[in-house]
Amino acid sequence: MSKYKIISFYKYVTIVDPETLAKEHLSWCIENELKGKVYLAEEGINGSVFGDDKKIEKYKNHLYQYPMFADIWFKETSTDEIAFTKMHVRVKSEIVNSGLVNTSLAHTAPKLTPEQLLKFYEDEKDFIIVDARNWYESKIGKFKNAITPQITHFREWPKVVESLNQYKDKTIITYCTGGIRCEKASAYMREQGFNNVYQIDGGILNYIQKFPDTYWEGGMFVFDDRRVLEPNTKEELKYTANCHFCGKPTAYHINCHNLDCDKIIICCHECKTINEYCCSDKCRASLNKRKSFYG
Repeated sequence: MSKYKIISFYKYVTIVDPETLAKEHLSWCIENELKGKVYLAEEGINGSVFGDDKKIEKYKNHLYQYPMFADIWFKETSTDEIAFTKMHVRVKSEIVNSGLVNTSLAHTAPKLTPEQLLKFYEDEKDFIIVDARNWYESKIGKFKNAITPQITHFREWPKVVESLNQYKDKTIITYCTGGIRCEKASAYMREQGFNNVYQIDGGILNYIQKFPDTYWEGGMFVFDDRRVLEPNTKEELKYTANCHFCGKPTAYHINCHNLDCDKIIICCHECKTINEYCCSDKCRASLNKRKSFYG
């Protein structure tokens, strides 16, 4: 049995005074020894919180006490790894940086359950599946036959949609880690004239918990100290990427520890140590490196 739980959650809901809520929330989380990241904005909440079972249950019940969060969906994963070492609660202009400020969530696409997506694949339905994440996320894992745009920021989504104009009459499914980006990504597509758009309910996380070893290939990028979730046991489905240095199949990744570089590279555990968590000899020689080595 795993020692810890990580809960991921979001909700688009009007928050009148996110600054005050952020201060109260941070204080409560620190007092209750929780770790993680929570973002608040006038448009809602987005977070990932880490702790043992008792602390996580206490956190969930605390959030449920707010009427606006009473129906929030917590997606849980168990782990023996330390996912976060600090607690951050921050106010932002958006709960996920999109730049799609004029996109209405009233236009967000209908949601496909993991069961429905599985049936789409098994029935060989004619559909296009599009990754709404960044290139370094899709590099280590993706859905079978997915289009994986080579973008660095979600703000580039309008360019992606423009490149998909040839598929306007097709059934299109968008996906992201937990669903938050697809709320706006799918809405924007529908506003641009894509009429048959869906999003995966609960994102990749919901799908791989129910149906590992099926149509998800590789690992899933996570924005915490675990770095990656690896849901598959079938060897042919474990990896979609190779180590930057030795070419060995891996789903692991690091940020170069040269702070002047900081680029993300795919790197196996052995090579990350040999190369001192750096992407090149030049970066290894830098005097502006992170002081500690951690995954």
